[in-house]
Amino acid sequence: MEPAYNNEELIGKTIGKRRPSAVLQSTPLETASNRHWRHAGLGLRIKRGVYRFHSHEEADQWLMDHLTQTPAN
Repeated sequence: MEPAYNNEELIGKTIGKRRPSAVLQSTPLETASNRHWRHAGLGLRIKRGVYRFHSHEEADQWLMDHLTQTPAN
């Protein structure tokens, strides 16, 4: 019985050549706009990290509490 693949053929792997489509790429204008919103203090004030909750309702309530907080001046 003959093998299903050729053992002598070297397969070169190319990693990291994929490019995002034009729809997913942000323009410099969008990036600048996002930066202005962040510096104005109008962005989300939720720290990065992993948050664990006992239920979806608890997670939704936590998110709404943090989104509706007024910034402390």
